[in-house]
Amino acid sequence: MIMEIWYVWVFIISFLSVSVGNWIYRWRNPKCKGKLPPGSMGFPLIGETLSFFVTSNSIDMHPFVNERLKRYGPLFKTNIAGRPVAVSSDPEFNYFVLQQEGKLIELYYMDSFSQTVHNDNLSNLGGYFQRYLRRSILRHFGHEPLKRKLLSELEDVINHEVHKWTNLPEVDVKLQTVPKKRKAIKLTTWVLEERMKGYSYDNSAEGCNKKGDFLDEVIGDIGKEAFLTKEFVPYLLFGLLLATVETISPTVTLATMYLLDNPSALQQLTEEHEEILKNREDANSGLVWEEYKSMTFTRYVINETLRLENVLPGMLRKVIADIHVDEYTIPKGWILLVMPTALHLNPNIYEDPLTFNPSRWKNIGSNGMAKNFMPFGGGDRPCAGAEFSKVLMAVFLHVWVTKFRFTKVKGGNIVRAPILGFPDGFYVNVSRKHC
Repeated sequence: MIMEIWYVWVFIISFLSVSVGNWIYRWRNPKCKGKLPPGSMGFPLIGETLSFFVTSNSIDMHPFVNERLKRYGPLFKTNIAGRPVAVSSDPEFNYFVLQQEGKLIELYYMDSFSQTVHNDNLSNLGGYFQRYLRRSILRHFGHEPLKRKLLSELEDVINHEVHKWTNLPEVDVKLQTVPKKRKAIKLTTWVLEERMKGYSYDNSAEGCNKKGDFLDEVIGDIGKEAFLTKEFVPYLLFGLLLATVETISPTVTLATMYLLDNPSALQQLTEEHEEILKNREDANSGLVWEEYKSMTFTRYVINETLRLENVLPGMLRKVIADIHVDEYTIPKGWILLVMPTALHLNPNIYEDPLTFNPSRWKNIGSNGMAKNFMPFGGGDRPCAGAEFSKVLMAVFLHVWVTKFRFTKVKGGNIVRAPILGFPDGFYVNVSRKHC
């Protein structure tokens, strides 16, 4: 009897050992119709997730990427949060693959996001949702709206907000350029509720068309677009609010920090904007589009800040058809992480890449920028908010150097985890200029 029980346990343990061993082998060697890129899939279930989120106290590339690029080259495989991922820093491949949206790749919405918004169909809509959102954003925040009215409105808002900083002994630039989340959520919820009162389910949406802004358009399209529901719209708005705040705010902070640490660059910037004021017929008039387009050194400052910043670790895309690159295959269903950071901080592309040097952009042509500079994505559909972000940055810099003085007080340490952050803030003292 004892021997029989012993044999049973031996069989169970052997079976489990073989099963677990087979499972681990399949985890580390995913199915592929070709040769997978080099790399490691990490531990079962968690992959290399913990290493990916380790904090790094440097503006340089996150060690997770840096170490693997040195070990495996510009294309490697990994596993993050249980998902097989191919990571690419190859400029030629990245440029090519971002042109293939809808053919080889599509925008990736994390499963948790689809579940959160109760819209499981979102990830199955391909690029349709992205195209709809892009058209709507450009219609209300693109080139024409910026030129027609938003430029002057942004100047008024920024001037008003920065003026309030003069009443404080010191301000954290990162914190002050982020709307108070609770207040923003409360205000957005109230506005949404008020607008929704004008919405009628017969799709006439008469009350929603009175103002004709972005929110009115989205609410008016409820029922007309498969993914737009009354429940989904709030998540869409909060998602856009979060995406805007969490990218523009660190950009403003980093630009402020670098300029205060580089007096010569700040002086060049100031001279450019003082020249704009000098050439005005009416000294009290606001910014106009022609003045914005004339801000050459300002564009250099913005580009250099965006190059060094790299707020997010990369661009996520879902592979919808096997991708063949050199001798490797990236299988359908995998996630592709395109890494602009590896291009932006590559010493073979940018001399002394960790140094803030706006003047380097004098010698960088459009061809070099197309493949080696992708702060707003690439391909046929780069970020719809790209021009809005650059205009906002330019207006902030204009208001700062023409009307205020910033003096560094404390802070300025940078971390990547892997998203860029300022753990101890960046504090400045702000005072009015007396001309």
